[in-house]
Amino acid sequence: MTPEQLQSAVLGFIAGARLKAAGGLTVAEFGSLVVEVIRLAVAGLDTITTLDGPGKKAWSLACVGTLFDAVADSCVPLLARPVWWIVRPAVRTLVLSAAGGALEQILTLTRAAAPEPTA
Repeated sequence: MTPEQLQSAVLGFIAGARLKAAGGLTVAEFGSLVVEVIRLAVAGLDTITTLDGPGKKAWSLACVGTLFDAVADSCVPLLARPVWWIVRPAVRTLVLSAAGGALEQILTLTRAAAPEPTA
């Protein structure tokens, strides 16, 4: 997979997430979307050799940040929106921190599930 193909795949995933979020999302559904975008990024980045480990992690977390910006507001009821706009930056930082920790586990699971290359 080329970097351009991976970027297109992630943007396509986020576009699909926006469609799902149009009717609102639960926090659990948002969490599921975060895990899926991390899996997609990890699987794609494993095939790209032009980035080192920290670069791949930063790229994966940027995907999570983009997903958060695109759909997180759909998790918040209308009556709570005034408070949401105040706490949103802190929640975004918390989500990115949690995603950074989850990334290591998802990386292990994704690599374990990948088929072994045959010689």
